[in-house]
Amino acid sequence: MKSFKELVAEFAEKFDTPHFPQQPASLYTPGDYFLTLGGKRIRPVMCLMGNELFGEIIPDAWQVATAVELFHNFTLIHDDIMDKAPLRRGLQTVHTKYGESTALLTGDVMLIVAYEYLNKINPAYLPKILQLFNRTAKEVCEGQQLDMDFEKRDDVLLDEYINMIQLKTSVLLAASLQMGSVLGGASEGNRNHLYEFGRNIGIAFQVQDDYLDAFGDPEKFGKDAGGDIRQNKKTFLLIHALEIASASQKAELYRLMKENPGDKVEKVLQIFRDCNVDEWAKALKQQYVDKAYHHLEAIAVVSARKKPLEELAAFLIERDY
Repeated sequence: MKSFKELVAEFAEKFDTPHFPQQPASLYTPGDYFLTLGGKRIRPVMCLMGNELFGEIIPDAWQVATAVELFHNFTLIHDDIMDKAPLRRGLQTVHTKYGESTALLTGDVMLIVAYEYLNKINPAYLPKILQLFNRTAKEVCEGQQLDMDFEKRDDVLLDEYINMIQLKTSVLLAASLQMGSVLGGASEGNRNHLYEFGRNIGIAFQVQDDYLDAFGDPEKFGKDAGGDIRQNKKTFLLIHALEIASASQKAELYRLMKENPGDKVEKVLQIFRDCNVDEWAKALKQQYVDKAYHHLEAIAVVSARKKPLEELAAFLIERDY
């Protein structure tokens, strides 16, 4: 059994290879550039871990993991265009460096190459893998559209937001694990428990991300504190605050979002603290962590095989950066 960190290092080494043809360079160089920006490689490694939970990692798992990472990066390129983001991991985004039209095509071709990797696996696995991959890809698009829809609304409910996060973030984590378990020969019951483990960890991960954006140490988190607040992003914190705030606090939040004063972040954070939103977020995260571990415990393999997944969960939800 390999640890999460060992698998990250091994996958990164294998993934660091050309995935595109050389010509036309104007199309493929931007894709190579974006992949060199790095990343945590969490999703592909979850695919490998889903396989290893039930047996030795088979060669097909590396192909599927590569497809997962290419798909994830395709979504990031297109997300950056939609968000008009100038930077990704501290460097220029593809559309900023090469133009929007090229960035769109680069993302498109990256998705096509992902399917080429899927097509290399044993045909016996392909129907289940493709069905799960395609369903997940559609769900991620649905989540991104809902996220954009929510930007225009002031009445987003917590359940709606959780559904959006589940689609935009959690299902790819869950599906990565489940695809690995298919390759590992897991039973349907075990595959479903593993999916639910990933789905719930994904929601807890986003709660933690929202919390750190507001209350984390900027030096550790790598972003300015309150970035979501400045952009009026609908987050777990803001939605809950609007649900429980007094009339005057709610009016102040709406005023701050509309007028964007220089001390906006400090004032919003004070309202969050006055409403105990910080403590509520910690408790909500723990609810999803508990659900995730319940499903992990239900998987019928010896507990020692689950250790790397426990290590992964800790990395995702206990981080302070």
